Amino acid sequence: MKIFISCSRMFFNKVLPIKEELERFGHIVSFPNGYNTPNLEEEMKLLKESEYREWKSKMLKEDGELIKNNDAILVLNFEKNGIPNYIGEATFLEMFRSLDSNKKIFLYNPIPNNMLKDEIEGMNPIVISGNLSLVQ
Repeated sequence: MKIFISCSRMFFNKVLPIKEELERFGHIVSFPNGYNTPNLEEEMKLLKESEYREWKSKMLKEDGELIKNNDAILVLNFEKNGIPNYIGEATFLEMFRSLDSNKKIFLYNPIPNNMLKDEIEGMNPIVISGNLSLVQ
């Protein structure tokens, strides 16, 4: 299976070991958008507002291509700033795009108990609770 990993930049340090384990299970794994340049967004915010918006739009479109070219998305949702199982705005958008493209959606940890809980539940994600062998 071809899997796109989606997560907050704060979790990029957890991506490589998860990618390697998924590959041991025979999956082909795509890194999150921006993985190789984790500080680029902060740098882009220093540009003119219109240039930042143009760059952000390009990144969102690239996310769509990544999702389209994969069979599933694995959302790495760990604790961030005291928020358990955090799913940020961009990750939520990637989840919705996956739903809209009939891709499987896997959550590494349970659905967060926040204002998006109902919407995330409606996406019918497969919660694997850290067990990557359940990604199939």
